[in-house]
Amino acid sequence: MPFEKYSAFTPIELPNRTWPSNRLKHAPRWCSVDLRDGNQALIEPMSVDEKLRMYELLLEVGFIEIEVGFPAASQPDFDFIRKIIDDGLVPEDITIQVLCQARKELIERTVEALDGTRNAIFHLYNSTSALQRKVVFNMDRQQIVDLAVAGTELVRDTTRHLTNTNVEFEYSPESFTGTELDFALEISSAVCETWGASTDRKVIINLPSTVELATPNIYADQIEYFCRNFEFRDSSIVSLHTHNDRGTGIAATELALMAGAERVEGTLFGNGERTGNCDIVTVAMNLFSQGVDPQL
Repeated sequence: MPFEKYSAFTPIELPNRTWPSNRLKHAPRWCSVDLRDGNQALIEPMSVDEKLRMYELLLEVGFIEIEVGFPAASQPDFDFIRKIIDDGLVPEDITIQVLCQARKELIERTVEALDGTRNAIFHLYNSTSALQRKVVFNMDRQQIVDLAVAGTELVRDTTRHLTNTNVEFEYSPESFTGTELDFALEISSAVCETWGASTDRKVIINLPSTVELATPNIYADQIEYFCRNFEFRDSSIVSLHTHNDRGTGIAATELALMAGAERVEGTLFGNGERTGNCDIVTVAMNLFSQGVDPQL
């Protein structure tokens, strides 16, 4: 086999890492992405009625944060979100999350989908990895930062019209694991500053292994480095969204929680794009088996 054409992932220098000595003593904030990432993995995406059945199951399991779709990219997602809002199917203590790219027309469509809900997380993302900057977008670092800042400004200004909705903001530097750490810190700081992040108005910074590139300990090192050096750490919630390309999405999530993250996005039994997402059931049961209430 022509293994020589591949090069090993270069680990970061973190000689004083502390995460190996940490223990998981409480459950993270959970967010199910079954209705979006899980749905995208299906040969035939769920209908509105099928999504409703899955949504009701997620409520029974105990999720209080549920990513309900990508309404600007899918009419069934938009229709489903409108149905659960218009029919009063979102309990007062439940927060629905929507995913959106940093593009004006998509942001406006997403805000339209959220009208009337009580609690929402607006999840904005754009690609930041060196490979995607060069090959996909032909943009330099500053152009990618400008794109994220412009998207954040538009979300900030447009969601002000949702006067009866408590809007929490989430930002993902897509392909975080393939992004230079100094750049991940730079763009996340720019987004937090633009949103007006504070200890009373925290921004969720979601650090995805969009494609799993290395062993779980390296992901944990990346998360600890980010948490240590992020200037908005006290005004943010560090979230994880692992995929399972190397078969270690669960381990990567657990070690990254030890490294300082506070929130986990995943799916029931790991159903997700390609080889799947983090399996929340297994992570929760692993906590349970160590005497920790998984809160599910």
